[in-house]
Amino acid sequence: MGWAQREVKMPAMKRGCHLVTHLIERDINADLAQFRVGLAHIFIQHTSASLTINENADPDVRVDMETFLNQTVPEGRGAPWVHTDEGPDDMPAHCKASMFGSSVSIPISNGRLNLGTWQGVWLCEHRDRASGRRLVVTMQGEQIQTGGSSSA
Repeated sequence: MGWAQREVKMPAMKRGCHLVTHLIERDINADLAQFRVGLAHIFIQHTSASLTINENADPDVRVDMETFLNQTVPEGRGAPWVHTDEGPDDMPAHCKASMFGSSVSIPISNGRLNLGTWQGVWLCEHRDRASGRRLVVTMQGEQIQTGGSSSA
């Protein structure tokens, strides 16, 4: 059994749902390739953005999801929120982030993330003007090569 952990820095993204599987894989690929079977846990270190696994082919799904989130969690005039110190989009962003959550877990098979054919990792940015986001990816499992584990 072995372990590896990497911090992945995401660029600043506009509000919406963004397919980021390729960005994550780019930064963890060397470590990921060491595992025959295991689990990758991806955690976002922020409370106003979230992670989810969903459609990776049709970008309209990401647009529709953002529409759903904005209709479900009101903001602006008449919104019921007390916490507005960081702007009118902050408390709605916290609510949306809690709906999707701060992490996803993906099986590792033969050095690759074992996502379904139409699945990808989304970073859902819930703020109008957010900075880059940080992810922590922790991989564990049976390694292909013998040896110790690597760390961030």
